[in-house]
Amino acid sequence: MAASGKTSTTPQGRAQVADDLASRLRLSINRLHRQLRQESLAGLSPAQASALGSVYRLGGPTLGELASVEQVQPPTMTRIVASLLDAGLVTRVTDDSDRRSARVRITPAGKRNLERIRTLKNAFLRRRLGELDAGEQAAAAQLVELLEHLVAT
Repeated sequence: MAASGKTSTTPQGRAQVADDLASRLRLSINRLHRQLRQESLAGLSPAQASALGSVYRLGGPTLGELASVEQVQPPTMTRIVASLLDAGLVTRVTDDSDRRSARVRITPAGKRNLERIRTLKNAFLRRRLGELDAGEQAAAAQLVELLEHLVAT
């Protein structure tokens, strides 16, 4: 369905509809992501919150591994981790298998902060979903299934 409400039967028309849909989807996801970040950083910068989540997910990455996952240069990650260390959200521990290397681990305070961020994001989405009528909520549930399908690997 094109933005005008008409479908196209020509290959060029279908390609244009697909391009428009892809663009609208990308913009909408980016805007939602930005709104979620603004609602829920719990005093952290976006880079800090993202790194804290990655430390939790990875369970104890090296600074190099963390920089790679976060797609930043190692000196940038060193600064981000230093700020998380200062805030008591992560610790650095010497790698048992390579004493020259250190791993970053999340602290109990870091886990609480991460849980707070997730709770705030969920609360924001619950409020917004609560503004929808029953039909829109059902459509949102279908959209989630479609998005999960799109990102499945």
